[in-house]
Amino acid sequence: MKSKARLLYREKRSYVGGIIELVIWQVPEPVPPSEHPFKYRLVFVRDGKRVVGYDNERGKGDHKHEGETEIGYTFVDETRLLEDFWRDVKEAAK
Repeated sequence: MKSKARLLYREKRSYVGGIIELVIWQVPEPVPPSEHPFKYRLVFVRDGKRVVGYDNERGKGDHKHEGETEIGYTFVDETRLLEDFWRDVKEAAK
């Protein structure tokens, strides 16, 4: 029997006129081409548009979005992921 993804963290809240949604799962196998056991989606949306986003989509691997721009992201661990996301959100919200 194959093990399932386990939800580690979920949060959704208002933030400076927008919405923050954070979801992190621990998965039984990495989501290719990522090499770590996590699947995540972190996003800050304001006025219906993604301002900042981090995710590791199958086929794309770890990356972040700054507005319309997609940039590769080096995943270290869940703590660093949240720190990096919040740093970018705070910068974008200025």
